[in-house]
Amino acid sequence: MHPTLPGPSRLYAECVTDNDRPLSALPSPAARVAAFVAILIGGLAGGLIGFTLVKLQCTGECATPKGIGALSGALIAAGGMSVVAVLVLRAVGEWRQVEQRERAGRS
Repeated sequence: MHPTLPGPSRLYAECVTDNDRPLSALPSPAARVAAFVAILIGGLAGGLIGFTLVKLQCTGECATPKGIGALSGALIAAGGMSVVAVLVLRAVGEWRQVEQRERAGRS
């Protein structure tokens, strides 16, 4: 048992300061939710673009081509947006690491 802790009921978060806590590469929950929503919006936009592109070019019975256009557009856009989201989340994590190093250097 740690000498400064009164007992096992004391929480870890109460005992560790921000300087003692290791930097986590895991983005905050808000950042992960924002990235997920961005991927969904990107997929929706890609689906609409794919659907409209086929709709403008197709004549006659076009239900299947419109569906294929919407699906392929959604998958391509969501895939591209997921790459962007991962890169942004990594950049934010690296930025936090740099800021923490600078704060540690000044102290």
